[in-house]
Amino acid sequence: MERRESGAIRVLQVGLGPIGLGVARQLAARPGFNLVGAVDPRPDLVGRDLAEVCGLVGAGGSAGTVDGDLASALQALRPDAAVVCTSSGLERVAPTLEACLAAGAAVVSTTEELAYPWRERPDLARRLDEAARRAGRALLGVGVNPGFAMDALPLVLTAVCERVDKVTVRRIQNAAYRRLPFQQKIGAGLTPEAFAERVATGQVRHVGLAESIGMIAAALGWQLDEITDEIAPKIADGPVASDQLAVEAGQVCGLIQTGTGRQNGQVRIRLEMEAYLGAPESYDEVEIEGSPPLRSRVEGGIHGDIATVAITVNAIPRAVAAPPGLLTVKDLPPAYCWVG
Repeated sequence: MERRESGAIRVLQVGLGPIGLGVARQLAARPGFNLVGAVDPRPDLVGRDLAEVCGLVGAGGSAGTVDGDLASALQALRPDAAVVCTSSGLERVAPTLEACLAAGAAVVSTTEELAYPWRERPDLARRLDEAARRAGRALLGVGVNPGFAMDALPLVLTAVCERVDKVTVRRIQNAAYRRLPFQQKIGAGLTPEAFAERVATGQVRHVGLAESIGMIAAALGWQLDEITDEIAPKIADGPVASDQLAVEAGQVCGLIQTGTGRQNGQVRIRLEMEAYLGAPESYDEVEIEGSPPLRSRVEGGIHGDIATVAITVNAIPRAVAAPPGLLTVKDLPPAYCWVG
């Protein structure tokens, strides 16, 4: 991997799962960034050449080896920014975020619960905000959903409205084209009974609807009385498969999840997500009731994995230049494709 000139943003990648690997590859390919290293504690990765792990052997140069210890990597590499792609749960990721901030790095993370934690986890949000302010750096949660399709995008569309009464977002995906961890997260291949059990323990669900609802409400100045998040299985009528798994008739092929935000008994925000193997069409649709009413639809949908990686990388310059503190995408100008 080619070393960048000194003006490039020095980035440390934390976590080398499917999304983390995608981020590392994009960082290596774009001239505005210098991928200085990566951290992942898995024994099969520690000590390996990062270019080899990313599938970039022959690209020229090297960004070093994969480090298994975050503290040593931060001390040795002194990155301008760290990208954290390790877990959906904020409690689990918080120590990693705090360590990166304390080392002087701005932090961008795909942790879904970080997208807008102020309503659901206010104490932890304040703790992270204080850590970011002490470090003088920004902490930003990003992603395609939450972080764009069901919150930032509808908020941008309200810019041409003089009044907004209700926001409805529909995200329909054929999950056969998504990565295996996503297919497992939506329960594909489970029996209906196993699906119900894993929903009850939080193992099967899309993380982020409540965060997206909270972000929209905060931006529009709505004081919600209640946020609900309901999950139901999508049962396969016949055999359906992806490259990673096969589902028989009667098994779960995905989920239908609906989030609502109510004010004075009225639904002001409704987010509808259907992700399952074999969905006949994919699309993202935003409907705004107000003045003027609007409906915008992305035929074919926004590709979840590619878009998650891209928006994460494109947000790094925003985070590096942003004021210190825990920020959300509504607090910053919209990101765009950035190559430096």
